[in-house]
Amino acid sequence: MASFSFDIVSDFDRQELVNALDQTTRELQSRYDLKDTNTSLELGDDQIIIHSASNFTLQAVHTLLQTKAAKRNLSLKIFEFGKVESASGNRVRQEVTLKRGLNAEQAKQISKLIRDEFKKVQPSIQGDAVRVSAKSKDDLQVVIQRLKQEEFPVALQFTNYR
Repeated sequence: MASFSFDIVSDFDRQELVNALDQTTRELQSRYDLKDTNTSLELGDDQIIIHSASNFTLQAVHTLLQTKAAKRNLSLKIFEFGKVESASGNRVRQEVTLKRGLNAEQAKQISKLIRDEFKKVQPSIQGDAVRVSAKSKDDLQVVIQRLKQEEFPVALQFTNYR
């Protein structure tokens, strides 16, 4: 009998993030209250660095960034805002870490929840993902619906459904 499976991962679409940052930058340059603050956003491999004039403008950038990301179907759980640091010239700097992948503790928590509630389904941890397999696609659908109801500290995606 055929076996069906899917993977639970925590990832984001990098191109959508780049688009959200571009939209945020454009709005920063055109908004009257933020136009002359010389605020900049720099995207690295796994972080965004925000340079701004004050804490007030930094909070406005947070709001803008989160709004643009949400409109592009990016989960706000991917952003981990670091502490605000003073930079040269009475400016502030903040590093925003981009969360990607499940750590071992989160993977164990997810697989334990699946094992406890669904007897016909087998979860297995594979690196920074959890593979869930069962003999019935219906069982897998029920697992996905249950995990969507649960509140996790990371954004979950369900991939490789076969």
